[in-house]
Amino acid sequence: MILDTPCVLVDVDRLEKNIHTMAELAAHYRVALRPHVKTHKSVRIAHMQLAAGAKGITVAKVSEAEVMARSGIKDIFIAYPIVGEEKLRRLLLLNRQCRLIVGVDSLHGALGMAKAARQARQQLTVQLEVDIGFARTGAAREDAIRLALDIGRIEGLQLNGIFAFKSLTLAGKPTSDRKAAGLEEGRLMVDLAEKIRSAGMPLQDVSVGSTPTAAYAATVPGITEIRPGTYVFNDMATVASGSCTLEDCAARVCVTVVSRSKDRLVIDGGSKTFSTDSQPGIPPLNLEGFGKIISDDRLLLQRFTEEHGMIALCEGAKPHEVGDQLLIIPNHICTTVNMHNSLTLVKDSRIQEVIPVDARGCVT
Repeated sequence: MILDTPCVLVDVDRLEKNIHTMAELAAHYRVALRPHVKTHKSVRIAHMQLAAGAKGITVAKVSEAEVMARSGIKDIFIAYPIVGEEKLRRLLLLNRQCRLIVGVDSLHGALGMAKAARQARQQLTVQLEVDIGFARTGAAREDAIRLALDIGRIEGLQLNGIFAFKSLTLAGKPTSDRKAAGLEEGRLMVDLAEKIRSAGMPLQDVSVGSTPTAAYAATVPGITEIRPGTYVFNDMATVASGSCTLEDCAARVCVTVVSRSKDRLVIDGGSKTFSTDSQPGIPPLNLEGFGKIISDDRLLLQRFTEEHGMIALCEGAKPHEVGDQLLIIPNHICTTVNMHNSLTLVKDSRIQEVIPVDARGCVT
């Protein structure tokens, strides 16, 4: 099968297995599954996840939510603070089309949402994001109870829960211990939810869970929902974390060797084809190179320029010639997919279908 490269190939059997495995895990622990579609940005794959048992979907942007809502998806969580008049205007249009939940992590942001909702004669359902160790967005834990009470009293908003994204951190530091990280994630959030309820604010949902931690966070009584994303394809980061095996990686980038010398191959995929944000050698994953070359462990994807990828030929590497094609599992599939217009679905080594990356480039 000779392909026009670079392109992203998705093995349909692996994709379906990944989707069903996570759905079965959620069902087993009686938590809702709300996958984050940032990984695939595909209407087709989102509907596959819903058909397998997902309650709804998670997105990061209003524009992603708009794309998914137009496809008929009716339950969408925007896990991102929405700030700015234009975004709020679009948010309220979307709120008329589907069951919408919006993340908030500050009183200022909540007041802006509430004002826009009241002017539109609507009510927005919100969840409070809490920082429990990843040090990104989210209210500080020590401020979360007071903030939840304040938001719960604001006309135009309905606070229905709290959520967090902690990934592979433990006590605020990177870790390779998925179980400890997931259990800490679940326990911190359940404990906080109980304190907020005791203070007089009822909460329905306690939402957690990235791909590495979901299987453990879901076991904590009181967790109601998990939001993994990468599991649908997997990548070298999830392999390195122990979340999956190479056989579970459904997506690979196909590239062509365009030049070679005695110590390197040059491929037609550079930083505009592969993600560069999961750098080699960084703890706790300590990845080797920028991806795994399937055909030969002695080939190392070492560096990129915009249009070129340089592969080092380690001792004993198989000979490759200009024109040869290679399959590479990238370190981070989510940002890799976002650089491609389409995904090529493959079954039994045959192209089944080419589907668009519908929400590609949705940045607002």
